[in-house]
Amino acid sequence: MGKPKQNLVYKDKTLLQRTVETALASVCYPVIVVLGANDDLVRPTIESCDVTIVQNSDWKEGLASSIRSGIKELQLTSPAIKSVILMLCDQPFVDTYLLNLLVLAKSKAGIVVSLYNEAIGPPVLFDAAYFNELLLLKGDEGARKVIQKHPSKVTEIPFPQGGVDIDTVEDYDRVISP
Repeated sequence: MGKPKQNLVYKDKTLLQRTVETALASVCYPVIVVLGANDDLVRPTIESCDVTIVQNSDWKEGLASSIRSGIKELQLTSPAIKSVILMLCDQPFVDTYLLNLLVLAKSKAGIVVSLYNEAIGPPVLFDAAYFNELLLLKGDEGARKVIQKHPSKVTEIPFPQGGVDIDTVEDYDRVISP
């Protein structure tokens, strides 16, 4: 995209600021933000927020390194935590209601996924029982591998707008166009 997508502006805030504010307004605490490439450009946009910022020095490895960085920080700073929600900043329609719904649905299952476009994806909640498996992820694989390994433990929450994510300039233009 030529610049960090975390800093793209949507409705007067960067995508990352919107994501952080959404998480902070939910029942989720603590909020941990994992940054990789362009940390120096992205970090200043959220430094004043009540979040823990983790710099993932292994970001070139792929998504798995960010998941591991976040889980390790969570275990270190909040060892009593019972679950985690993994979310991305490029889904502009994630809201507090959805995050709270994922938490409420946890009582029925150890993994709660968002369902959109006839597929599952983030944001995803994992019970602490799955933290060790998340820490074993490698390369560019996301948490889908852990989800697929435990189909009977998965609850789906409909999130029709979840398929809207920003990966290209064209995606961004579609989201910001009235």
